[in-house]
Amino acid sequence: MRRPVVVIFVKLPVAGRVKTRLGRDVGMPAAAWWFRHEVARLTRRLRDPRWRLVLAVSPDAAVNAAPRCWPAALPRTSQGRGDLGARMARALRAAGPGPAAVIGADIPDLDGRAVAHALALLRRAACVFGPSEDGGYHLVGLRRPHAAPRGFLRGVRWSGPHALADSLRAAPRPVAFGATLADVDDAADLARHSRSAARDAQRAHRRQPAQHRIHGDGGEDDPHHAADHAGAGGPDESLQP
Repeated sequence: MRRPVVVIFVKLPVAGRVKTRLGRDVGMPAAAWWFRHEVARLTRRLRDPRWRLVLAVSPDAAVNAAPRCWPAALPRTSQGRGDLGARMARALRAAGPGPAAVIGADIPDLDGRAVAHALALLRRAACVFGPSEDGGYHLVGLRRPHAAPRGFLRGVRWSGPHALADSLRAAPRPVAFGATLADVDDAADLARHSRSAARDAQRAHRRQPAQHRIHGDGGEDDPHHAADHAGAGGPDESLQP
């Protein structure tokens, strides 16, 4: 199998332009802050020699921007025009002969293991989806992007519970499914993730020998930091328009 391409769909982290549902709960500046740092964490988690990582950015003019969350070493491309389905289909075709996958950037639990599992499924499946808990999906991949049916990702009801079901209608067969993960759309999602991250950190802390333990310092990667920064709300960019 050729070296896969993994395309992360990102938006310029400008308050009021990104994570607006979350922003209505915690404030637009806090939502943009969270997204900027989540993209930074995601790109660190997914740097892996097993695949080539590419950023597909929106708006198109931002392809030459240099916010700190976008590593200079990562190649970038513009998402282009059209609805989310048209932009994702274009990104998959542009990735070459395949395999290729497009992922969202607001899935805190998405890591290299989940991506590697999804790509491994493409050894036998023509298409793979990583479902989200809300009926959408955080990952879509194709073994041979140029062989996808013409109607693939068209007529999908985005930003709702039907996105995955609609996308399956024209998906090439056979289809496989990766891990189901939760995205962060509102303050309740953010709080739930913060609690989960804190529990994971505590379990990891207990497993470490005492001399090797590192205590959270409230920095941007500390599980409590996003909640504090986002405000009282506590702590799909997901594949959303």
